[in-house]
Amino acid sequence: MIKVMIVEDDPMVREINAKFLKKIEGFTLSKAVGSLGEAYDYINKDKPDLILLDIYIPRENGMDFLKYLRKNEIYCDVILITADKSKNSVREAFMYGAVDYLIKPFTFQRFEEAMKGYRERYEKLRSTELIEQSTIDEFINNVVQEEEEKEYSGSIEELDKGLNRFTYSKIWSCINTRGDKYFTADEIAGDLGMARITLRRYLEYMSKENKLSIKLEYGKVGRPKHMYKINL
Repeated sequence: MIKVMIVEDDPMVREINAKFLKKIEGFTLSKAVGSLGEAYDYINKDKPDLILLDIYIPRENGMDFLKYLRKNEIYCDVILITADKSKNSVREAFMYGAVDYLIKPFTFQRFEEAMKGYRERYEKLRSTELIEQSTIDEFINNVVQEEEEKEYSGSIEELDKGLNRFTYSKIWSCINTRGDKYFTADEIAGDLGMARITLRRYLEYMSKENKLSIKLEYGKVGRPKHMYKINL
């Protein structure tokens, strides 16, 4: 289980974040605190894997805590959850190694995407000592993809909640290169450098449109594999 600490001064928001976290498999709340003083005390006793950190805390600044972690080489990942929309804060957060930045108010869907994306990266980095370039590219390119979606989100029709035309078109173009052959989500995600979780949501949507057929391929062990094919 991935241990998470929440640093949030508003008790109601802290409780909401804790409830959101509880809904997502693979995470456990190790500590929820309302001040940086409590956060400093806890981090010196027990090190979580991930910190959900607010910036605006009365008489304190969450960014100072992020800088403290890096200065003291405390290896915890950080996701900023804040109402701070300033360009400088966003830039500073990523400069000091934040893995994501959620602006309040946010939806559970966006929170879930952040956590699942983090979990996927966490598990991959723990599963092997040697990391292939393709794995690194997937992490980096997924960030680029998210920025591209933001750029187009104001001008391109939304397909469904959380999906947009720009990414849909990229995926559909890639699928078309496979003709009438079956493929997996992993194969398309690898071709595009996208997170598998994100890619599957688009494939499910295309299946609802009746553009794709799905079959289950059963192996000797493990879960059945979902195979997709264009409906010609």
